[in-house]
Amino acid sequence: MAGVRVAALGLFVVGFGWGLWMIASALREKSPRIPEVAKAVPMKAPELRTTRDGVLDDAWLGRTLALPAGASLMELNLEKLRSRLLTDGQVLTANLTRIFPDRLLVTISERTPVARIRAGQEGNSRDWLVARDGVVFAGAGYSEAVLESMPWLAGIALVPEGAGFRPIPRMDVVSRLLTDAQFAAEPLYRMWQVVSMARLDSDNEIEVTMKDNTTVVFGAKGGFFVQLSNLDFMMERISRLPRAKTRIDLSLGREVPVMVEPVAATEPKGGREKPVATPFFKLQPNSQSKNQREL
Repeated sequence: MAGVRVAALGLFVVGFGWGLWMIASALREKSPRIPEVAKAVPMKAPELRTTRDGVLDDAWLGRTLALPAGASLMELNLEKLRSRLLTDGQVLTANLTRIFPDRLLVTISERTPVARIRAGQEGNSRDWLVARDGVVFAGAGYSEAVLESMPWLAGIALVPEGAGFRPIPRMDVVSRLLTDAQFAAEPLYRMWQVVSMARLDSDNEIEVTMKDNTTVVFGAKGGFFVQLSNLDFMMERISRLPRAKTRIDLSLGREVPVMVEPVAATEPKGGREKPVATPFFKLQPNSQSKNQREL
């Protein structure tokens, strides 16, 4: 019986080793064939998956990847294609996955724009979008209603970099104000036309110009909810006053100075208010100060 057990154990070890050797041989034999088979199968159109609030579509993906007709999965350089996607500032993250034999899955997350800027040469300007982290990008897929709902950005320095611009410093502070205003004072936020960062670094102040020519100064040191509440209260108080321009300073805490410029007696009531102008950033690449373009 002892001899039988030893013989059985020996047969088991030999059989197990032979099985491992056969598996390794099969893998070595078939591994060179896998790329050859994959190369013979043309891939389907790339599939795009984006974030829930994303707006980019398959047409944008096709234009951006610009894959040659009849390409196969094994011919693709995924890292190069990923870099091509990330060149668009609207794309925050990107991952590409091969699904054999003929599918390419592209998963991205998109930046959310919070403001607009207009920049370019005289007669050849264009609108750009600014994300919460200060990244400036062209923007694709947004409806006209979404674009019109965002205020213009002013009082910043645009630094050209590549085909676009460097991220705008301290944009996270302005984004927090815009987000809080949308959440806590949405009717007032819809009236915001221009948000200026001109005194953000020097005085920690953000100046907002509304569509009715009311100027509001926010302090950037603390939170914005109390200031927005004070603004709502003050706008209700002065809504019945005849005025051409109003300046409300919320940066002093409980003290809220309000300066009201009354309407001139000879000025028609219906035509006293002029629309707020859109900030324009003029770029002059050949000038000496080409690295910074200020409004």
